[in-house]
Amino acid sequence: MTSANDKAPVITVDGPSGVGKGTLCQWLALRLGWRLLDSGALYRLTALAARHRDLPLDEESRVAAVAAELDVKFVTTDGNGSLRVILDGVDVGAALRGESVGNAASRVAALPAVRAALLQRQRDFRRPPGLIADGRDMGTVVFPDAELKLFLTASAGERARRRHKQLSEQGLDANLKCLVGEIAERDARDTQRATAPLKPAADAEVLDTTRLSIADVCAWALALALQRLNCPENL
Repeated sequence: MTSANDKAPVITVDGPSGVGKGTLCQWLALRLGWRLLDSGALYRLTALAARHRDLPLDEESRVAAVAAELDVKFVTTDGNGSLRVILDGVDVGAALRGESVGNAASRVAALPAVRAALLQRQRDFRRPPGLIADGRDMGTVVFPDAELKLFLTASAGERARRRHKQLSEQGLDANLKCLVGEIAERDARDTQRATAPLKPAADAEVLDTTRLSIADVCAWALALALQRLNCPENL
């Protein structure tokens, strides 16, 4: 049976880390007044929760059980579009931003049982008036029927530079050369995994953001949304 939620429109935004997906999705969710799904945070939360339980990340069935139990929601704040990640009623956003958690998330995301455990949970975010879905397989696996599919790319060097700047602004030390290596390693894991590899959907609109400002990317995405979905703006 098809529910009203199944008919809610979806815009998917896929791509590797550092291409501007998070900023774009938060901005679109606020601009359109839609719900937001940060699927990457679900994998980071799974990795973080597994660490808290001292579980080896390669114990697939046990990590999948952790994924199935997550109680999480995402909240965009009206003031500046920032995202709060709430786990069991507690804001854990700061704990999810470290590079080690990101690398751990990439490892657990390669486990088929973990992806299966999180699949329906992600689809449950689809509710009226609409959903902005941020991830790596949103348009190919989670919401293959999405009305608009976007895929962002950027060079590894530019993505490392952006991450270095972000970490520096947070007062954290980071080595640019190491970041380039970590990004290349994560890209290889994401694109070569057997289950739901990172790739554009066949009907996705693809944009290289290497030389674009976030304002340029947002304008491009909003124009497509207004044209394709007839979305009213939440001005």
